[in-house]
Order: sequence, then C-alpha cells, then structure tokens
Amino acid sequence: MTIVSVKELLDAGIHFGHKSAKWNPKMAPYIYAKKNKMHILDVRSTVKGLIQAYRFIEQAVASGESVLFVGTKKQAKISIEREAQRVGMPYVAERWLGGTFTNASTLRLRIDRLKELEKLEETGEINTYSKKMVSTLRRERLKIYRNLHGIRAMDKLPGIVVIIDPSYEHIAVAEAKKMGVPIVALTDTDTDPDDIDIVVPGNDDAMNSIDLVIQKLANAVASGKEKFKNSKAATKGDEADEINLSSSELAEEAVQSK
Repeated sequence: MTIVSVKELLDAGIHFGHKSAKWNPKMAPYIYAKKNKMHILDVRSTVKGLIQAYRFIEQAVASGESVLFVGTKKQAKISIEREAQRVGMPYVAERWLGGTFTNASTLRLRIDRLKELEKLEETGEINTYSKKMVSTLRRERLKIYRNLHGIRAMDKLPGIVVIIDPSYEHIAVAEAKKMGVPIVALTDTDTDPDDIDIVVPGNDDAMNSIDLVIQKLANAVASGKEKFKNSKAATKGDEADEINLSSSELAEEAVQSK
C-alpha cells in the first residue's frame, strides 16, 4: 500500500517553506534549496517522515492507544476536527487550555461543569432562571463547549499527540514533553525540531498541505483501529476454542468415569 506519493505532496504545496530570513538552522537537514529568498523543503524527507509517522500511529492504535490531534490555527481547524471525528479520536481545534495534560483534575472539573450546564438545557430547568442568568449560563456553556468538546471523552493521556505547527502550539508541546507523550508534528522551516519525536517536514500554513498530512495520519488511525478490532476478534475466537475444548474434555472424563 502506498501511504503517500511525491505528486500528492507537491500538488499540496507541502515543499514551500518560510522566508530564509526566518529559518531555524536546526531544520537544515530537511531543506532542499533556497529560491527567491524562500526555503524549499526536501520532499524526500517529508515522505520519509510521513511514512514513519503513519506506521508509528498505526502500531500504537493497534495496541489500544489513542491519538490526540491538535491544530488551533485558522488553517488547521477544519481538517483537525473533521479527520479526528472521522476516526473517533480526541482533538483540540479551538484553544489549547494550559494544564490539558498536566492538570487533569482541573480539566475534569470544567468538563463536569459543561455536563451540568447541558443538563440544565435538556431538562428545561434553565428556564426557571432570570433572562440575565440564562444568557450568562449559555455563554459559559458555549465557551466551555468550544474549548473542550473535542476532548470531553478523553479520560487518560493519549498515546500520541499529532500537532500542526509546534511553534504555534508551543504550550501543547511543552506539556506533552513533560508528561512523556510522543509528538508527531508537521514542522516548517522556522521551527526547532528538537522537541519533536517524529518530524514531518512541510508547509504548516497552507490549508492543502495541512489537510493532506492530517488525512494521511487519520488513515493510519483507521488502519490501526481495524487491526485492533481484528486482534480482539482473534483473541475471542481462541478463548472460545479453549472453552469448547475444555467442555469436550470434561464430557469425555464424565463418560469414562461411569
């Protein structure tokens, strides 16, 4: 199976880096050339990084881990939300709240508050409050929902975090490193790659580039989930065979003892 082709990457403009004046020298191994004061990324490095990331994610999900998708910049939001929902994984597309990884108790309190506010709406109890209070409560609910909806079901740290533009999402990167969560990131020429476990060198500003990378990594999740499902089915089959075998042995022993 071909995970990604060079043509797909070039068509998405993934090879266009930032202005050379804004580059981070640590990205030099991933840069092919400089043209018109712009850096051009080496697409071969992008292919290598994307394949490595795909296999890493696929293996992790196949073993039962989850993947958190993070991309809060304008160009990334739609792809992050759509693809994460497609494969049933948590995501942050609006704002990374400080403490998402490092202060789980506070995060859980905010999610519990969201559930409480939603229950007020569902039961109609909210209509017993004054108009001013109703307006205040609904604004609060909308704000919490917008920021936490994508991770409300995340009850433990993910096995991997996928990040679009680690410079922009520096707080998420710092928390992931602190908590030991591996980072896969679409990383442009202006970024320090040292904190990234698997670098996918590429344009992190163009929507087509971001969309392509997120689609491919979400496909890795889907493949991993299928393998996990098949593995569980095979395990159940083996257990059923063992039970049937044990039952047959017991029956045979009963007959022989008569």
